[in-house]
Amino acid sequence: MEDGFSSYSSLYDTSSLLQFCNDDSASAASSMEVTDRIASLEQRVQMQEDEIQLLKSALADVVRRLNLSEEQQALSSRRGPTKARPMIATLPLRPTVNNGTVLPKKGTLPSPSGSGSRKDTSTPANKRFGNLSLLRPSRILYLPLSTVRRANSNEHVGTLTRKDSGDSKGNRTRAGSTGSNSSGKRSDSKQRDPVFNAGMRRVTHCKDEGYVKMYLKGRPITMYMPKDQVDSYCLEARSDLPANKLKLDWVYGYRGRDCRSNLYLLPTGETVYFIASVVVLFNVDEQLQRHYTGHTDDIKCLAVHPDKITIATGQVAGTSSDGKVREGYMLAPHVRVWDSVSLNTLHVLGAGFFDRALVCLAFSKSNGGNTLCVVDDSNDHVLSVWDWQREDRLAEVKCSNESVFAADFHPTDSNVVVTCGKSHLYFWNLEKGMLVKKQGLFEKQEKPKFVLCVTFAENGDAITGDSSGNILVWGKGTNRISHVIQGAHEGSIFTLCMLRNGTLVSGGKDRRLISWDSSYQQIQTVEVPELFGPIRTVAEGRGETVLIGTTKNFVLQGSLDGEFMSITQGHTDELWGLAVHPSKPQFLTCGYDRQVCLWDSSSHQLIWSKNMEDAAQSAGFHPSGAVVAIGTQTGRWLVLDTDSKDLVTVHTDGNEQLSVMSFGPDGNFLAIGSHDNYIYIYAVAENGRKYSRVGKCSGHSSFITHLDWSVDSQYLVSNSGDYEILYWIPSVCKQVVSVETTRDIEWATHTCTLGFQVFGMWSDGSDGTDINAVCRSGDKSLLVTGDDFGKVHLFSYPCSQFRAPSHVYGGHSSHVTNVTFLHYDSYLVSTGGKDMSVMQWRIV
Repeated sequence: MEDGFSSYSSLYDTSSLLQFCNDDSASAASSMEVTDRIASLEQRVQMQEDEIQLLKSALADVVRRLNLSEEQQALSSRRGPTKARPMIATLPLRPTVNNGTVLPKKGTLPSPSGSGSRKDTSTPANKRFGNLSLLRPSRILYLPLSTVRRANSNEHVGTLTRKDSGDSKGNRTRAGSTGSNSSGKRSDSKQRDPVFNAGMRRVTHCKDEGYVKMYLKGRPITMYMPKDQVDSYCLEARSDLPANKLKLDWVYGYRGRDCRSNLYLLPTGETVYFIASVVVLFNVDEQLQRHYTGHTDDIKCLAVHPDKITIATGQVAGTSSDGKVREGYMLAPHVRVWDSVSLNTLHVLGAGFFDRALVCLAFSKSNGGNTLCVVDDSNDHVLSVWDWQREDRLAEVKCSNESVFAADFHPTDSNVVVTCGKSHLYFWNLEKGMLVKKQGLFEKQEKPKFVLCVTFAENGDAITGDSSGNILVWGKGTNRISHVIQGAHEGSIFTLCMLRNGTLVSGGKDRRLISWDSSYQQIQTVEVPELFGPIRTVAEGRGETVLIGTTKNFVLQGSLDGEFMSITQGHTDELWGLAVHPSKPQFLTCGYDRQVCLWDSSSHQLIWSKNMEDAAQSAGFHPSGAVVAIGTQTGRWLVLDTDSKDLVTVHTDGNEQLSVMSFGPDGNFLAIGSHDNYIYIYAVAENGRKYSRVGKCSGHSSFITHLDWSVDSQYLVSNSGDYEILYWIPSVCKQVVSVETTRDIEWATHTCTLGFQVFGMWSDGSDGTDINAVCRSGDKSLLVTGDDFGKVHLFSYPCSQFRAPSHVYGGHSSHVTNVTFLHYDSYLVSTGGKDMSVMQWRIV
């Protein structure tokens, strides 16, 4: 071992570092110039960092040598005395650090050089190290404690990497957990089996004992295979793609809560709007949807060309709100121009030019719609004008440091653009490649805090609605007010729509829809029911009808006389709960908006919805389908009658969120997985209408994430937040630790994300939280997953081969929180978290 240390010390001359440390030339009292002192300090810091990196690498090598030494001692003690030989000869002929790149924490992107922190610099100290990859910062290895103590294992033991070296909880092992050694019958003299190193995902196969072990975040997860597969299983085998694929069939929901001017009627009779990263074209009469799926993240704005066929949509940058990079790279915000008949993308504009997101879009009217104005969500909210057919940017200008809510071309002058937002109204004139600004003058009129919307009268006047509830008319070609409708609404005016017959329609926070004649005299007022929420946008429909989008994510169809029909609706906050009816084409969703919704998957209609007191987290149907149990974030859970939505019973277990509500296949027990680390078991009687607590299963060291019942309802398997797999006899709330008892249990469902039959779905670099939900089809041929990157994956089942291939589908723009097959396996449903969407996929 001393030889090992001496080899490191010989590579690094510490005398120069000591000289730097004792040198006082960089202090405030030094006579050196400031720049020289800074350079000296930088060099000193660099050399200290290099020494720290060296020490860490040396420590990693020492731990590895100790581990191998203990293995050799254990082997020799069983084989009897052997001839002494130098320890260095027993080391494997491979680099000292294997696959030891430090992976960044979730939400960071490694640099192209492979370093998770900074680039290598060519200081004299670095040059002394030559080409030894051991000393590069990008090769530092952080070893979990479990690596050091795993000396008597018959698997090939190599080095591990971790995403978060500070997470010690995820490394704990527990007796009886398949995340640790629960067999106790291992022989160290057995043959070592194949090892796959894949950064975060390291997988080993022990054929003698019939298990596969993989590591998530440094924690070992042991998964025992059924006995009939022990002899035939091969880790190197490759599984096939599933023969089936998915096709997006229906999208439930609409984004009206925080988006504007995103609802239009096309000549085809289709209503066009968006949610998540999907543009929906919905023919209400025929009850058919088509979908444009060219975007990869949240769509924030939409514009329809004067030809009523070409559509432009703009999206945000391809990262989630916490900064997690999608698909391994930053996808810039951009505009997509596409054909609404063929759904083909015609042009992509501004990739690399726009910042953060696109907030406003509008086609010009007077020049055949040849130009497109765009406002992005950068600090300066840059306004740009494009010749979209040539993909050429004609002009750009910093619009405002404040929020911009609307932008539109003047209907008779394609060189004039009007923008409005917080504390401003600007008239822009395009002259010789420059956008020249004139500010709207409010003069005697009190300046509103927000100018929220703009439209144009037939004579070319601009009309604005603001947060004070006033409608202001601005004379054509001027920046002055020509007419005021004081107090047109109580509160903010969110939308203005000029109908073909010259009638102006306004809608706002007060839920009133008011029509005005050409002299701005009020014609009539109608109030939208409180259930639907404030009016976000209004669009002209067929004949005398109008389309209304609300802040509660409803799309209404109705008339100015006050008859409204909901044609689309959705949730208004993060969505997690999803349950499928056991015998009907129905499914239930619930979320943080305290809404429970039962949907018909055949008619795509809402059957009923119910308000709750608490935010909902999970749901599960009784096998009879007569009742459904809802788990909340507060520890309360309630049971509803499926037909009448009446409350059957209410109970409370703990005060933390209930992540799983799962009835046994025979309907006699209900298992509730809680964030307080317990599984609560209830006996169920009277077809799901009577509940009595049996007890709670205690053994997990972290919160419960998933549960599955055995076919005979005698056993329960659970996963937890620290990647444990535990087995239980729920009727007595006892843990089962015998591998021989659990390995051949037939499970009624497979929603647990950890297990031998599904481990192949974990991709390289996964940290154990990337996959939120998994579901096996009823015929046991398919496996579907929903992940943190907005993707739905379809695998073949069983998915028990390393790096199993899958079909991948986009549409969600947030983490996919839940997925499940409908009871007859022809469709599956996925829910988006913060995108609040529900998507129904047809299996083809």
